[in-house]
Amino acid sequence: MIVLRWRSTLLLALASAVGLAAFTWPLFTHPRGSENLAHASDAPWIFVVLLPLLIGIVLAELADGGLDSKGVAVLGVLVACGAALRTPTSGATGFTGVLFLLLPGGRVFGRGFGFVQGALTMFASALLTGGVGPWLPFQMLAAAWIGFLAGCLPPARGRAELWLLGAYGALAGLVYGLVMDMWFWPFTTAGGNQLHYLAGASLAENLRRFWGFHFASALGFDIPRAAGNTVLVLVAGAPVLAALRRAARRAAFDAPVRFEPAEAQAKAVTSR
Repeated sequence: MIVLRWRSTLLLALASAVGLAAFTWPLFTHPRGSENLAHASDAPWIFVVLLPLLIGIVLAELADGGLDSKGVAVLGVLVACGAALRTPTSGATGFTGVLFLLLPGGRVFGRGFGFVQGALTMFASALLTGGVGPWLPFQMLAAAWIGFLAGCLPPARGRAELWLLGAYGALAGLVYGLVMDMWFWPFTTAGGNQLHYLAGASLAENLRRFWGFHFASALGFDIPRAAGNTVLVLVAGAPVLAALRRAARRAAFDAPVRFEPAEAQAKAVTSR
């Protein structure tokens, strides 16, 4: 597991704070626009802030020795594979395989790795499938939190670990849909509908409306996503976890870096 250092922890907390503010600020204002143009004005700025923070987390880990070129290579492979999984499974049912590798990735390599993996996987998959829009930074944040929390799961091994990851995958699929509903819901037109956002109403009233909207309209997408995550973990989780742990052992991420004096290196070369 790659340990999260203090500088990357600070950047990760800052990125999460930016994401939380981006999701929730419309609840405290009178947002303008429509559901189809939700966050069209502020999404580019959120992306501009988020991407340097993600790069900063990686650079901070490289500087502190928590991540090296081998770790970056593993991150790139997982991001590429996760993006490729989105193409054949991004149907109208809500099920998508793009979240699957975030579970073993965060589990094996740790919270910070999972956070960056989730955000970059969504970014790469959007470029691959043409899904770039004002929703993209919000998808990146939601996926980043899924990868981060995968690294926070309690210890387990064998079948118990698979069931733990499967249960978390189901919960992650449901929560992802819940969080992404908040991306556009405050921009819906209220009118006489009791499920839409009502400008000027109290926070409690709008949250009540939001929960009603979510359960009434979104579970048809969230349940297939949750079930798909669980099935993928139970079917392919064991070999993927074994492969990632084997890669982590060979990469020796936890091995301390030691520099020998020049004299000792010269003697070693001479003795050969």
